[in-house]
Amino acid sequence: MGLMSRMSTIFKSKVSATLDSVEDPRQTLDYSYERQMELLQQVKRSLADAVTSRKQIEMQKVRLEADIQKYQGEAEAALKVGREDLARAALERKAATAAQVQGLDAQIAELKGQEGKMEEAARRLETKIASFRAQKEVIKAQYTTAQAQVKMGEAATGVSEELADVGLAMQRAQDKTEHMRARAQAIDELSDQGVLEDPLTPQADPIERELHEVHMKSQVEDDLAALKAKIGAGEGQ
Repeated sequence: MGLMSRMSTIFKSKVSATLDSVEDPRQTLDYSYERQMELLQQVKRSLADAVTSRKQIEMQKVRLEADIQKYQGEAEAALKVGREDLARAALERKAATAAQVQGLDAQIAELKGQEGKMEEAARRLETKIASFRAQKEVIKAQYTTAQAQVKMGEAATGVSEELADVGLAMQRAQDKTEHMRARAQAIDELSDQGVLEDPLTPQADPIERELHEVHMKSQVEDDLAALKAKIGAGEGQ
């Protein structure tokens, strides 16, 4: 296979795939149904034309039969007056006209045969079209249902993906929240332990801090002595 042949094959395959993606089978079925109805109308028009032609020939036959009767009368009248020559001429015309009538009878019979075939073809075509129409509506309904199911499935898939993204976002938010809470607790704990000092709070003088501790210890000793005295007084009573 040459290069141009391969390119042609690839092009045709891509065109076919593109057409398949945009083609709506419901429209194709409706178009096929319309085409069959057009064919049926053509058959019926042809049948009507055939019937019209037969009627015209039958009318011509009627006129010729009338001529035959006229020629017969002329022949009889000619003989009555002794004009055998005129009678013979009238009978000759009668015979020629009768031959024409026989030819018309053959044509009429042939046209009737054709009409019968066309009527049968029209009936078969009508039956076929009626069956196709019923099948067409079923297939269209099935396609519409399948299309709706596909759209619902696609929508559900999109919702699922979106919900998954939302779930991930919520999980990240919860993780960050827990991290911030843990950090806040750690800062509070370190602050309570005095590990972290407020840079805005002035630091106490070391001497003052030591005197404060001595004062606190003295206060504790005084409170302890007072408590012992109270307990001892209660036992003495």
